[in-house]
Amino acid sequence: MTRAQKTYRPTRGGLQAAVHPVILGGDAGAYSLARAFHEAYGVRSTVVSIRPTRNVRYSRILDNVVEPELDDPDAMVAVIRRVAAASGAPVMAVTCTDWYVRALAEQRGRIEDVAVVPYTTPRLLDRVMDKYRFSRLCQELGVPHPRTTVARGGGAMPDLDAAFPVIAKPADNIAWHHTSFAGKRKVHRLDDEAQLSWLLAASGDAGYTGEFLVQEFIPGDDSQMRVMTTYSDGAGTVRMAYGGRVLLEERTPGTLGNPAAILTGPLPEIEEHARRLVEHLGWTGFANFDVKVDPRTGQGHFLELNPRTGRSNFYLTASGINPATFWVGEHLQGGTFPGPEPSQVLYRIVPDAVLGAYVHDDALLSEARKARKVVHPLKYRKDRSPRRDAWVRLAEVNQVRKFARYPGGSAGPVGDARAAG
Repeated sequence: MTRAQKTYRPTRGGLQAAVHPVILGGDAGAYSLARAFHEAYGVRSTVVSIRPTRNVRYSRILDNVVEPELDDPDAMVAVIRRVAAASGAPVMAVTCTDWYVRALAEQRGRIEDVAVVPYTTPRLLDRVMDKYRFSRLCQELGVPHPRTTVARGGGAMPDLDAAFPVIAKPADNIAWHHTSFAGKRKVHRLDDEAQLSWLLAASGDAGYTGEFLVQEFIPGDDSQMRVMTTYSDGAGTVRMAYGGRVLLEERTPGTLGNPAAILTGPLPEIEEHARRLVEHLGWTGFANFDVKVDPRTGQGHFLELNPRTGRSNFYLTASGINPATFWVGEHLQGGTFPGPEPSQVLYRIVPDAVLGAYVHDDALLSEARKARKVVHPLKYRKDRSPRRDAWVRLAEVNQVRKFARYPGGSAGPVGDARAAG
């Protein structure tokens, strides 16, 4: 038991947990986690970011600590310990970012005396964060997964197991995060051999010599995407699984593939496969899955397992499944878990006009517009001020501009990144 766990004391009546969240990262996902903790327990979070970001600027529910060297494990450990030393409540360190999950897991021994780290072991992280190993795991368990060939940055052209177009993505997200070159994207759709050859050469020249997964392209637009999140307790028992259908994904090169709108609801077949994966692994904590349904067969193909809550984690909180209550329940309240009955919501970070313009499935659009609850992660009635309200409105306007500039989504060509540079 860590010192953070030992110092937990419930408030009078035992209903509200004392917790001080330290959230690494400054994107909308980090704000969503701060909001989740505030909704559940009324606490202020400390959000630690490399630079000030508008997602957390002017917020009244958090304190933003800027640490330019946050990607350095020593700096990360130092800032967490510094916050913990000044805190009167048990600290919990969380994030929505892969490389910070890895850093927290690897540095657990240096901070667990002052902070709860609710992530699995580096050994298990290796099995899922390396996308090739995840691909092999899916094959082993019979979980649908796109046909995959491995290439290497700076290496030769592979013999492909799929026809063009193909999807290419780095197997090592952390090394990719630290790689920079003109035209770099999270995921590349490549229409011919010349584009794949360019990507391998450009990434190798930039220092990424790790593996790429070159996968068959599953047809269909953004609305063929699904999201699923699970939570497993310390014994590996799945305590929660819930997801939704993606209506739109973000389009800019740095955010490509992040859901911009989700209609939540049960996904029985996808949930079954997700449970099989995490139970086989002996996974603990949250896992977030990206799945694409092949419109030709109706089968959902698992693309990756993210070892954390996703950037769009507020879809859970808004549906009645607050991630903070699972972390606090397990680590600070003796293993108690909520038993929520989730409800359908329309999660979106774009205005309705963008949905109308870019969602081409009329039936899906009609169903989404009938949702009883429409939510935006940055619009929180307990965190309002004139400056913050103005920025959130501006952020929605900027989404209109982004979609106009990058009209292609999952179905559009995103691979010839030379033009994007």
